[in-house]
Amino acid sequence: MGRRVVERGTVVASVFQQRGDPRANNVEQVVAAARAVAGSVAESLESGQDVLVLGGDCTVEVGTVAGAVRDGSRVCLVYIDLDADLNTPDTGDGILDWMGVAHLLDVPGADRALAGVGTVRPLVGPDAVLLMAVDRATDAESELIERLGLRRETLQQVQADAAAVLERTAAWAAGFDRLLVHVDADVLDFAAFPIAENTRRVPGLQLETLAEILRGLCRLPNWRCLTVTEVNPAHADDEVTAFTRLVQVLSGALGDDTKAGTSS
Repeated sequence: MGRRVVERGTVVASVFQQRGDPRANNVEQVVAAARAVAGSVAESLESGQDVLVLGGDCTVEVGTVAGAVRDGSRVCLVYIDLDADLNTPDTGDGILDWMGVAHLLDVPGADRALAGVGTVRPLVGPDAVLLMAVDRATDAESELIERLGLRRETLQQVQADAAAVLERTAAWAAGFDRLLVHVDADVLDFAAFPIAENTRRVPGLQLETLAEILRGLCRLPNWRCLTVTEVNPAHADDEVTAFTRLVQVLSGALGDDTKAGTSS
């Protein structure tokens, strides 16, 4: 696809454990992983490389953003997920996976260690986050979205006119130095493409629509990082077929020859 790829290897490998504060389960391990990711992302960007991060759960994005802002760049984030991930230890179920955006924004009630993994706090402001395809915000999350004035492109808006959503997103993202894109695999319709960790059979994006969105975002001149999370190959009907399609989507987004260069 015209890219020279630098493989940085597995930055951190860990599995779910039930330990520590039940309101913020396993927070020490989550913080350590985020810091490791932040270091690798910062090194890649300093080297002039674009970045593909393969997670992992959604807290990986805390590390990605922390690395991207380390040199003082103004960073914006398109967060593609059915969930808003705006819970805190006070409002959530104890699983930090549902709390990533809240900790990026350092909202009241956020765990201090996780919100503080970067060189600045908060890592980004409300004006720098766009929730895309969100469809399942809790009442507490919806109230926070309104109070903070977070940008939101709903699942219905993306399904109805992805091109218009991309146009609005591009206009907003142009005001920042770096655009980061986060994808939770459970934004996909599980019945049509069962590859996510979360097995909810609820309406979601078709793979073709996600491909269109990623192609558009990763071709923007200030795009620098794509983070993909929550993929579980054990849930695929046929692992080879599913991953062939997924790799095609990612390579189609990242391989545009107008941005040919180095990625890691």
